[in-house]
Amino acid sequence: MVNEKEILEERYGLVTDRIRSLEESLGKEELEHYFAFCRDFLLMVEETYRFLREGGLEKASLEELSLRNRALYADILPEHYEESYANPAYAVERLGEDLGAELCFLYAELRSLIGFAYEDKLEEIVIRMELFMEVYTAFVYEAREGNLPAGKEIREKLYWFVSDYSETAARRRIKEMVDPGDCFAVGMIRDSDLQDVRYLYGYGEYVTENELETARFLAELPQETINAMADTYTEGYRMGFEVSGKDLSRKRTVGLYYQIGFERMMRRAVENFERMGLKAAVSCPSGSVLDGRAGGGFRGCIPNRQYNYDHKDDMALFLDRNYMNRRLEVTRAAYGEFREEAAGYAGPALVETFGEPDFRPVTRKEAYKLSGEQNRMWVEYRFKMGELQREFIPEEGRSFTAIAFPVPVIGPVFRELFQETVRINTLDYMLYRRVQQNLIDVLDTADYCEIRGCGANRTRLRVNLYKLADPEKETIFENCVADVNIPVGEVFTSPVLEGTEGILHVTRAFLNKLEYRDLAITFKDGMIEDYSCGNFQSEEENRRFIYENILGRHDTLPLGEFAIGTNTTAYVAARRLGVEGKLPVLIGEKMGPHFAVGDTCYSHAEDIRVYNPDGKEIVAKSNARADLRDTKPLEAYYNCHTDITIPYDELGELTAVRKDGCRICIIKDGRFVLPGCEELNRAFED
Repeated sequence: MVNEKEILEERYGLVTDRIRSLEESLGKEELEHYFAFCRDFLLMVEETYRFLREGGLEKASLEELSLRNRALYADILPEHYEESYANPAYAVERLGEDLGAELCFLYAELRSLIGFAYEDKLEEIVIRMELFMEVYTAFVYEAREGNLPAGKEIREKLYWFVSDYSETAARRRIKEMVDPGDCFAVGMIRDSDLQDVRYLYGYGEYVTENELETARFLAELPQETINAMADTYTEGYRMGFEVSGKDLSRKRTVGLYYQIGFERMMRRAVENFERMGLKAAVSCPSGSVLDGRAGGGFRGCIPNRQYNYDHKDDMALFLDRNYMNRRLEVTRAAYGEFREEAAGYAGPALVETFGEPDFRPVTRKEAYKLSGEQNRMWVEYRFKMGELQREFIPEEGRSFTAIAFPVPVIGPVFRELFQETVRINTLDYMLYRRVQQNLIDVLDTADYCEIRGCGANRTRLRVNLYKLADPEKETIFENCVADVNIPVGEVFTSPVLEGTEGILHVTRAFLNKLEYRDLAITFKDGMIEDYSCGNFQSEEENRRFIYENILGRHDTLPLGEFAIGTNTTAYVAARRLGVEGKLPVLIGEKMGPHFAVGDTCYSHAEDIRVYNPDGKEIVAKSNARADLRDTKPLEAYYNCHTDITIPYDELGELTAVRKDGCRICIIKDGRFVLPGCEELNRAFED
């Protein structure tokens, strides 16, 4: 009896033979060049897949692996991208407006085969190669009649591919997330010879000197340093469950997220998690539009961030109500199939990195863009997908943790900055807990806070605060130490929206690895009323950039969080080493007051009782939008949360104002002036 694997092998042999023999005249040189370009790429993937199956990774030299890796990514690298069919502008210029965008979309989808080849996912390879041949055949048939297929015909083929295989994709992604099983990446962490950097090429991700140097650097570190890094990370995860009163013993799986090169730390972390009763699962990154061209649990170097930016809205080709409903349906079925595994999923544990070169995207008119209706549909889709996940992985039973480290590409300061980061990540949390309690004791008495910028910073903001009914037992701000958000150093609350007014401004910010210059957001009754930045020449481009990447395609967002960062040690180290603009939000938010637009920090968990170390219950967890969660859930949550920090050197004043008009200054000209917080200024003095 022929089994499924044999059928797949047969299909694979047939389709690769057909790809090899592409010789038909299409009556147009540009089209023949495009299909030959795709054919050569697919044959390179086919040869790589054979190389992997024959154990080539173990036999090849470092130089051979490097050459193969670069060849797979060569045409989308910045120096070649302007003449790549992955570039929408080039594809439209060469192939015409009617077909260029669709064929660019197709080639971008074919590029996802690199990852699938290294992960040995034959079905994923076969279905995309068959899609390519289906599109090519349509051109052959039309060429015999002296015609070209219409763009609409090609769009339909692409649409049905995405629709037909949405079930396969949903099942694969959810299984990778919640089922540790025979996890590809965990095998890399456990079994690789970490002294031999050739192992990095086993992921299929793009590898540069940055990843190689990261692995070599970690291999040199004393074991006690590796232990400190991993133990802080995993202990923060455990503490996240403990402080929120969640039962970790009922969980079975933790999701790992890390950059390749950090395997030595991750090996220790995997062992630590196993002692907690958790097996590690690592989802694979995907360049497929079926997965939203999503990142995964491991990541290498991004070959070209402009390529990613150009294709971020490729779903515009197929996103309609029928597709949305089908994707929700098959995702529900996949969660149902892995119901037990999903119930045992404890949440993600992230190792973030920073130091990569700045990125200023170029907006290409040829790239797909969501229409107004598609934007609204995408917001609804994300909301429903979030609700679906919470149905099978309830918020009240999961947690997370995140920690960050620099990578060598940051430059000559790397080694010193890495040592500083390890020190910052392991600061004495008891000291911060005590000092931060002094802040909270004052803030709990306030009616609102006033925040003013200085110098070029134009911030003029009034943040209305929750009013306590029982100050002896209740508190407004959470005393955040080193658990889920490492390092230590902030107190935060969900502000009252009504009465929260003014302008939030920063001269420069890096949010989700995108740079914003002269970013200004105006609030009225806690909701975004207006926004602008200085990234592009036209106001329309600036507004669209903010709308897509900060507002998450919502017309407005609430001010979901107000926090005061207290980690002056991190701030001074960053200033001394000149890396303020490179720090991730995880560290940057601890270096001044910050304001999150979107959902609160307690999103979907407002009814879970949470207490500070002093025993007081944190009661400011909701706001006027989140209060709609039981009656109008689609209006209550936005499924986004972006922190914007005013650095100390741009902060003129942060003052707590009581109901009787009494003003208590907390920070003045970038220094803490509240009694009991003097220790926070020692970093500046030193």
